[in-house]
Amino acid sequence: MKKVSIAKIIIYIFLILMAVLYLAPLLWVFNVSFKTNKEIFTAPFALPQNPTFENFAFAWTAGKLGIATLNSFIVCVVTLILSMIIGSMAAFGIARLRWKLSKYALIYFLTGMMIPVHCVLIPLFTRFAKVGLSNSLIGLVLPYLTFALPITIFIMVGFFEGMPNELIESACIDGASIYQIFFKVCLPLGKTGLFVTGLMTFVGNWNELLLAMVFISDDMKKTLPVSLSKFVGPYNTNYSQMFAAIIIAIIPTIVVYCAFSNQIVDGLTAGAVKG
Repeated sequence: MKKVSIAKIIIYIFLILMAVLYLAPLLWVFNVSFKTNKEIFTAPFALPQNPTFENFAFAWTAGKLGIATLNSFIVCVVTLILSMIIGSMAAFGIARLRWKLSKYALIYFLTGMMIPVHCVLIPLFTRFAKVGLSNSLIGLVLPYLTFALPITIFIMVGFFEGMPNELIESACIDGASIYQIFFKVCLPLGKTGLFVTGLMTFVGNWNELLLAMVFISDDMKKTLPVSLSKFVGPYNTNYSQMFAAIIIAIIPTIVVYCAFSNQIVDGLTAGAVKG
């Protein structure tokens, strides 16, 4: 029988505790979403006596979560596609093309990671109001894309720099153009990095509240996080319906992560080693 070291036991215990720490709130929210408000306050940690789906139906209809989910999906997908295309191209130019200002270009893009959204909120709102981009989904896509590009470029530069030079040299010898090298050689090899940056962009924009709340005032254009805020009133809050709406909101992110979990792990491990 193989002996297990004390260090491994401590690591396993730590991982189990972390899993419980992260999963317990999610399971509790899922549990209370089937209860009434009375059950939540009288027995918050017990199983629901009479599970009901009325909370989900009310949250979906009264909270207009259907149109809000569609708006969030449109904004996140458009931002995701644009950030992956523009970010990968910029990263390829910085990492693989030889030009004097490549390092300065990378520094320029990375400064975007140091600028908090609160600093640009008012200037963006006033500028978008003047050009007619406020209260529109395009007005959300532009700042989402701007804040998604720095991290996308940063991660993809690491992937492109870690690719063997022999592959690109052989492609040049075969007469491949710069576009063919990017689309047929480097981009397929860097797809794991795209999965990582894509998931970070999708989840971050799906849960974004501040910009969406400030820029969007029309109920038919509000995104999912803004619609969730309707369930919290100034004088009373229907917690059972609010928790049901939260479960509806987090289902897409859980599905996306479960579908691409293997690619994400491969991308993180591949990006950790160069050469």
